[in-house]
Amino acid sequence: MTIRYLHTMVRVLDLEKSIAFYELLGLKETRRYENEGGRFTLIFMAPPGQEDCPVELTYNWDGDEGLPSDSRHFGHLAYEVDDIYATCQHLIDNGVTMNRPPRDGRMAFVRSPDNISIELLQKGAALPPAEKWTSLPNIGHW
Repeated sequence: MTIRYLHTMVRVLDLEKSIAFYELLGLKETRRYENEGGRFTLIFMAPPGQEDCPVELTYNWDGDEGLPSDSRHFGHLAYEVDDIYATCQHLIDNGVTMNRPPRDGRMAFVRSPDNISIELLQKGAALPPAEKWTSLPNIGHW
């Protein structure tokens, strides 16, 4: 038996805000599917050169009210970055709340406009702890 990763799906409430958020992370739209009959849009976004690892943004045109609630929980999306401090500063500069700053030079968490946890991990070894980041508190949940 073979298995291959396809994508992670997250339901979004504001398609444009969500696309803008994932673009801040460096993802690009790779595919779009609009279904008039089902009244939904699927947007696939992935890091450049990693088009086989997309996140699927599912947008229901009529909102999500009335959809069955099955109490499923979503953990997080994880992305490796070249410089955790530069990435986090870029997100902060663009109005993103840093829920768990990279105090250890290795890991940070932010949330998308739809409250999806995004884990950012430093590529390779952790960067040396640096002030600004070491003294920033957690904000909210991550």
